[in-house]
Amino acid sequence: MIHNTLPTTDTLLQFAIETAHQAGAILRKHYNTGLAAMHKGEVDLVTQADLESESLIVATIQRTFPEHAVLAEESGAHGKDDAPLWIVDPLDGTTNFAHGHPHFCVSIALRRQGKLAVGVIYDPLREETFWAQAGKGAFLDGNPLQVTSVSRLVDALVATGFYYQRATATDNNIAEFTRVIRRIQGIRRAGAAALDIAYVACGRLDGYWEYYMQPWDTAAGALMVLEAGGTITQLDGSPWTPWSHSTLATGPALHPLLQRALAGQ
Repeated sequence: MIHNTLPTTDTLLQFAIETAHQAGAILRKHYNTGLAAMHKGEVDLVTQADLESESLIVATIQRTFPEHAVLAEESGAHGKDDAPLWIVDPLDGTTNFAHGHPHFCVSIALRRQGKLAVGVIYDPLREETFWAQAGKGAFLDGNPLQVTSVSRLVDALVATGFYYQRATATDNNIAEFTRVIRRIQGIRRAGAAALDIAYVACGRLDGYWEYYMQPWDTAAGALMVLEAGGTITQLDGSPWTPWSHSTLATGPALHPLLQRALAGQ
């Protein structure tokens, strides 16, 4: 395993890729084995695969970079607030995974000095590895990524998702979905936000939006979109961070059009 007190982003990227692949092997091992999922909320699930994948990732980070901090979906924050921060989703698309629906991934990002530096998203069933480094581009299995140049809503295929508390939340995305579906070529709701955002970066989707995302859902993919020439903001156009209330990721030509359509303009 890699050890370096002052690691380069190349070193950090390779570490993240290797760790994501190890975690993905755990997901493959548990996929379609019939293990029961546990409920964190009425419709919010966690599986043994989530827990084992996260345990491996967190332990590997702490062993390799003990001075770094970790923010992980299932176990929360570990380490000092001012340290480089690994943002981890051990299994994005848990509901898909629990139902045997083959669309989920591992997502690992590193944020240091207030900026995203590295992002990796690994789809263990398709064996696709998306990655990005700040200032060095975004890639899928070594091939450079570029967002689409779609400039009309009617030509755009976009994706979205719905908050677990959608039955009670006032901004539950139903109004926005209803506005956009009438004006867009197609909308997908695949159930794995990190993969949706990676798909924007690689041009399989023209845009993505959602409310109430967590940093581990969006951090790695957001860096990929930016490095692939895309635009990412909140739905109202304000600056985006991994802790933002909403996320809107598109190619630059589509961004103002989709933003206005979501607002009902």
